[in-house]
Amino acid sequence: MTKKAVILLSGGIDSTTTLALAKDQGYESYCLTINYGQKHRIEIFKAKQISQLIKVKQHKILNIDLSSLVNSALTGADKVPKDRNINKIKKDIPTTYVPARNTVFLSLALAWAESIGAADIFIGANAVDYSGYPDCRPEYLLAFTKMANLATKAGVEGMLRYRIHAPLIEFTKAEIIRQGLSLGVDYSMTHSCYDPSPQGMACGACDSCILRRKGFVEIGALDPLNYA
Repeated sequence: MTKKAVILLSGGIDSTTTLALAKDQGYESYCLTINYGQKHRIEIFKAKQISQLIKVKQHKILNIDLSSLVNSALTGADKVPKDRNINKIKKDIPTTYVPARNTVFLSLALAWAESIGAADIFIGANAVDYSGYPDCRPEYLLAFTKMANLATKAGVEGMLRYRIHAPLIEFTKAEIIRQGLSLGVDYSMTHSCYDPSPQGMACGACDSCILRRKGFVEIGALDPLNYA
Protein backbone atom coordinates (compact mmCIF):
# COMPACT_ATOMS: atom_id res chain seq x y z
CA MET A 1 0.00 0.00 0.00
CA THR A 2 1.31 3.44 -0.93
CA LYS A 3 2.27 5.64 2.00
CA LYS A 4 1.10 9.20 1.45
CA ALA A 5 2.57 12.19 3.22
CA VAL A 6 1.98 15.93 3.12
CA ILE A 7 5.26 17.84 3.28
CA LEU A 8 5.44 21.54 4.09
CA LEU A 9 7.92 22.86 1.54
CA SER A 10 9.26 26.41 1.82
CA GLY A 11 12.18 26.05 -0.56
CA GLY A 12 14.79 26.35 2.18
CA ILE A 13 17.45 23.94 3.39
CA ASP A 14 15.40 22.37 6.16
CA SER A 15 12.17 21.72 4.25
CA THR A 16 14.02 20.50 1.15
CA THR A 17 16.07 18.05 3.22
CA THR A 18 12.88 16.93 4.96
CA LEU A 19 11.27 16.25 1.57
CA ALA A 20 14.32 14.23 0.52
CA LEU A 21 14.09 12.18 3.72
CA ALA A 22 10.36 11.51 3.21
CA LYS A 23 11.03 10.35 -0.35
CA ASP A 24 13.90 8.16 0.86
CA GLN A 25 11.53 6.55 3.38
CA GLY A 26 9.16 5.59 0.59
CA TYR A 27 6.45 8.19 1.04
CA GLU A 28 4.43 9.47 -1.88
CA SER A 29 4.95 13.19 -1.46
CA TYR A 30 2.25 15.85 -1.57
CA CYS A 31 4.01 19.17 -1.09
CA LEU A 32 2.35 22.29 0.28
CA THR A 33 3.88 25.76 -0.07
CA ILE A 34 2.28 28.83 1.49
CA ASN A 35 2.45 32.32 0.03
CA TYR A 36 1.64 34.17 3.24
CA GLY A 37 2.74 37.64 2.22
CA GLN A 38 6.43 37.12 3.03
CA LYS A 39 8.95 39.58 1.63
CA HIS A 40 11.17 36.76 0.41
CA ARG A 41 8.67 35.39 -2.10
CA ILE A 42 11.51 33.97 -4.14
CA GLU A 43 11.29 30.94 -1.84
CA ILE A 44 7.94 30.08 -3.45
CA PHE A 45 9.57 29.94 -6.88
CA LYS A 46 12.37 27.80 -5.43
CA ALA A 47 9.87 25.41 -3.84
CA LYS A 48 8.18 24.97 -7.21
CA GLN A 49 11.50 24.19 -8.88
CA ILE A 50 12.46 21.73 -6.15
CA SER A 51 9.14 19.88 -6.31
CA GLN A 52 9.57 19.50 -10.07
CA LEU A 53 13.17 18.33 -9.74
CA ILE A 54 12.37 15.75 -7.07
CA LYS A 55 9.22 14.68 -8.96
CA VAL A 56 6.71 14.81 -6.14
CA LYS A 57 3.20 13.42 -6.59
CA GLN A 58 1.57 16.84 -6.26
CA HIS A 59 2.58 20.37 -5.29
CA LYS A 60 0.09 22.99 -4.15
CA ILE A 61 0.80 26.67 -3.56
CA LEU A 62 -1.75 28.39 -1.33
CA ASN A 63 -2.16 32.16 -1.13
CA ILE A 64 -3.02 33.28 2.40
CA ASP A 65 -1.99 36.84 3.18
CA LEU A 66 -1.03 36.87 6.85
CA SER A 67 0.47 40.34 6.48
CA SER A 68 -2.95 41.88 7.04
CA LEU A 69 -3.26 40.09 10.40
CA VAL A 70 0.17 39.84 11.99
CA ASN A 71 3.18 41.96 12.83
CA SER A 72 6.48 40.52 11.64
CA ALA A 73 9.63 41.75 9.97
CA LEU A 74 9.00 39.09 7.33
CA THR A 75 5.63 40.52 6.31
CA GLY A 76 5.64 44.19 7.29
CA ALA A 77 7.67 47.38 7.16
CA ASP A 78 10.07 46.50 10.01
CA LYS A 79 13.62 45.80 8.94
CA VAL A 80 14.97 42.27 9.08
CA PRO A 81 17.67 42.02 11.81
CA LYS A 82 21.21 41.77 10.43
CA ASP A 83 24.68 40.80 11.67
CA ARG A 84 23.51 39.37 14.97
CA ASN A 85 25.80 37.32 17.20
CA ILE A 86 25.13 33.56 16.89
CA ASN A 87 24.42 33.27 20.63
CA LYS A 88 21.89 36.11 20.38
CA ILE A 89 20.21 34.38 17.44
CA LYS A 90 19.67 31.23 19.47
CA LYS A 91 18.54 33.01 22.63
CA ASP A 92 15.66 35.34 21.89
CA ILE A 93 12.54 35.39 19.71
CA PRO A 94 13.37 37.84 16.90
CA THR A 95 11.13 40.22 14.97
CA THR A 96 11.13 37.73 12.08
CA TYR A 97 8.81 35.52 14.15
CA VAL A 98 5.44 35.28 12.36
CA PRO A 99 2.64 34.79 14.93
CA ALA A 100 1.10 31.29 14.73
CA ARG A 101 2.73 30.59 11.35
CA ASN A 102 3.47 26.91 11.91
CA THR A 103 0.07 26.39 13.51
CA VAL A 104 -1.60 27.84 10.43
CA PHE A 105 0.66 25.86 8.08
CA LEU A 106 0.22 22.56 9.92
CA SER A 107 -3.54 23.06 10.09
CA LEU A 108 -3.68 23.50 6.32
CA ALA A 109 -1.45 20.46 5.86
CA LEU A 110 -3.73 18.48 8.18
CA ALA A 111 -6.80 19.46 6.16
CA TRP A 112 -5.17 18.25 2.95
CA ALA A 113 -3.85 15.11 4.63
CA GLU A 114 -7.31 14.12 5.84
CA SER A 115 -8.76 14.78 2.40
CA ILE A 116 -6.28 12.49 0.62
CA GLY A 117 -6.11 9.82 3.32
CA ALA A 118 -2.58 10.61 4.48
CA ALA A 119 -1.67 9.97 8.12
CA ASP A 120 1.75 11.57 7.91
CA ILE A 121 2.75 15.23 7.82
CA PHE A 122 6.38 16.36 7.52
CA ILE A 123 7.75 19.71 8.63
CA GLY A 124 11.34 20.92 8.61
CA ALA A 125 11.21 22.33 12.14
CA ASN A 126 14.51 22.52 14.01
CA ALA A 127 15.19 23.18 17.69
CA VAL A 128 19.00 23.38 17.60
CA ASP A 129 20.21 25.88 14.98
CA TYR A 130 17.12 28.06 14.75
CA SER A 131 16.05 31.61 15.57
CA GLY A 132 14.20 30.97 18.82
CA TYR A 133 10.78 30.35 17.29
CA PRO A 134 8.40 28.75 19.83
CA ASP A 135 6.58 26.76 17.14
CA CYS A 136 9.74 24.85 16.23
CA ARG A 137 10.01 23.02 19.55
CA PRO A 138 9.32 19.29 20.16
CA GLU A 139 6.70 20.02 22.83
CA TYR A 140 4.75 22.18 20.39
CA LEU A 141 4.75 19.45 17.74
CA LEU A 142 3.61 16.86 20.28
CA ALA A 143 0.74 19.12 21.28
CA PHE A 144 -0.27 19.66 17.66
CA THR A 145 -0.20 15.91 17.01
CA LYS A 146 -2.58 15.36 19.92
CA MET A 147 -4.85 18.10 18.62
CA ALA A 148 -4.81 16.65 15.09
CA ASN A 149 -6.11 13.32 16.33
CA LEU A 150 -8.80 14.99 18.44
CA ALA A 151 -9.99 17.49 15.84
CA THR A 152 -10.48 15.38 12.72
CA LYS A 153 -13.16 12.92 11.65
CA ALA A 154 -10.51 10.44 10.54
CA GLY A 155 -8.76 10.71 13.90
CA VAL A 156 -11.89 10.46 16.04
CA GLU A 157 -13.30 7.52 14.08
CA GLY A 158 -9.96 5.72 14.14
CA MET A 159 -9.49 5.65 10.37
CA LEU A 160 -6.13 7.43 10.65
CA ARG A 161 -3.63 8.05 13.40
CA TYR A 162 -1.90 11.30 12.51
CA ARG A 163 1.83 11.65 12.93
CA ILE A 164 3.75 14.92 12.67
CA HIS A 165 7.28 14.15 11.51
CA ALA A 166 10.07 16.63 12.25
CA PRO A 167 13.09 14.49 11.33
CA LEU A 168 15.53 17.38 11.69
CA ILE A 169 14.30 18.62 15.07
CA GLU A 170 17.51 17.69 16.93
CA PHE A 171 19.97 18.29 14.08
CA THR A 172 22.44 21.14 13.81
CA LYS A 173 22.44 23.00 10.50
CA ALA A 174 25.68 21.26 9.61
CA GLU A 175 24.12 17.84 10.26
CA ILE A 176 21.10 18.79 8.16
CA ILE A 177 23.29 19.79 5.22
CA ARG A 178 25.41 16.65 5.55
CA GLN A 179 22.25 14.51 5.59
CA GLY A 180 20.87 16.27 2.54
CA LEU A 181 24.09 15.93 0.57
CA SER A 182 24.10 12.19 1.29
CA LEU A 183 20.62 12.04 -0.27
CA GLY A 184 21.69 14.01 -3.32
CA VAL A 185 20.01 17.30 -2.45
CA ASP A 186 21.12 20.16 -4.70
CA TYR A 187 21.32 23.10 -2.29
CA SER A 188 21.91 25.55 -5.13
CA MET A 189 18.17 25.17 -5.73
CA THR A 190 17.27 26.34 -2.22
CA HIS A 191 16.72 29.79 -0.75
CA SER A 192 17.25 30.75 2.90
CA CYS A 193 17.56 34.55 3.02
CA TYR A 194 14.91 36.67 4.76
CA ASP A 195 15.91 39.85 2.94
CA PRO A 196 17.13 39.07 -0.59
CA SER A 197 18.13 41.70 -3.11
CA PRO A 198 15.70 42.65 -5.91
CA GLN A 199 17.63 40.18 -8.06
CA GLY A 200 17.00 37.42 -5.53
CA MET A 201 20.53 37.23 -4.13
CA ALA A 202 20.92 36.32 -0.46
CA CYS A 203 21.99 39.16 1.85
CA GLY A 204 24.42 37.02 3.85
CA ALA A 205 23.70 38.92 7.07
CA CYS A 206 20.22 37.97 8.29
CA ASP A 207 19.81 35.23 10.92
CA SER A 208 18.87 32.63 8.32
CA CYS A 209 21.88 33.41 6.11
CA ILE A 210 24.22 33.35 9.10
CA LEU A 211 22.98 29.92 10.23
CA ARG A 212 23.14 28.56 6.68
CA ARG A 213 26.69 29.76 6.09
CA LYS A 214 27.78 28.45 9.50
CA GLY A 215 26.43 25.01 8.61
CA PHE A 216 28.37 24.77 5.36
CA VAL A 217 31.57 26.00 7.02
CA GLU A 218 31.29 23.42 9.80
CA ILE A 219 31.24 20.49 7.37
CA GLY A 220 33.89 22.04 5.12
CA ALA A 221 31.54 22.33 2.15
CA LEU A 222 31.01 25.21 -0.24
CA ASP A 223 27.67 26.99 -0.05
CA PRO A 224 26.54 27.06 -3.70
CA LEU A 225 24.56 30.30 -3.31
CA ASN A 226 25.76 33.69 -4.49
CA TYR A 227 25.53 36.39 -1.84
CA ALA A 228 24.95 40.08 -2.50
